Amino acid sequence: MSIRWTYAFVDRPAASFGRAHAFWTAVTDTRPSAFRGARDEFVTLLPGGGADACVKVQGVDSGAGGAHLDLVTDDVPELVESALKLGAGVAAGHEGWAVLRSPAGQLFCAVPWHGESVRPPVVRGSRLDQVCVDVPPSLYDAEVAFWSALLDGWESVPGSLPEFHVLKPPPGLPVRILLQRLGEERRGSAHLDLACADIAATRARHEELGASFVARGAHWTVMRDPAGGVYCLTGRDPETGGLPRP
Repeated sequence: MSIRWTYAFVDRPAASFGRAHAFWTAVTDTRPSAFRGARDEFVTLLPGGGADACVKVQGVDSGAGGAHLDLVTDDVPELVESALKLGAGVAAGHEGWAVLRSPAGQLFCAVPWHGESVRPPVVRGSRLDQVCVDVPPSLYDAEVAFWSALLDGWESVPGSLPEFHVLKPPPGLPVRILLQRLGEERRGSAHLDLACADIAATRARHEELGASFVARGAHWTVMRDPAGGVYCLTGRDPETGGLPRP
């Protein structure tokens, strides 16, 4: 079993779905696909130039939304079986794909590969390339162990700060995972990260598109999109996803 591709999923309340996909379409310089689902609640953001999509948007019926990862494979049953053996649970089964839940409760999907292989380019000095899973302290070690074992062939390494752990995919896959240990025991969540060559310039562009500033961290800026979802602009190389050399 191998992971052939990865998708970052933007999950936002159904009432703000239109604002969400309009904003993220502009940010990623893409165009929306036809809407799918019983309530037209899914859309894929399609890049040009022969590249393959790696971002989708979903309108959710309950909760504030957040983000999740789709793992694309040529053997969905095998991926599901591996995840279950490592401590995941099935949140929902569908014909040909499944929604799973990690040991810390983070949803992710196992979906079939349709030949995706060409990563979209950097857009205006930034790239949406990371799903950050925010994990309560009591479940952090188990979550690191789960993802490290499930994603065979990915590089699993400590992050730049003690509360971070990075899972880097093989070259060519568009979305990686950052695990962040929260400072308190609360329900976990997930958000999206963009790698930015210039955080200030990217922030200004996003504010023009309707986003708002939330907070500033050591090497990142927290933003809120027009649909109310929080995400981060991070000071990483948009080409490699890594921190800049000192």
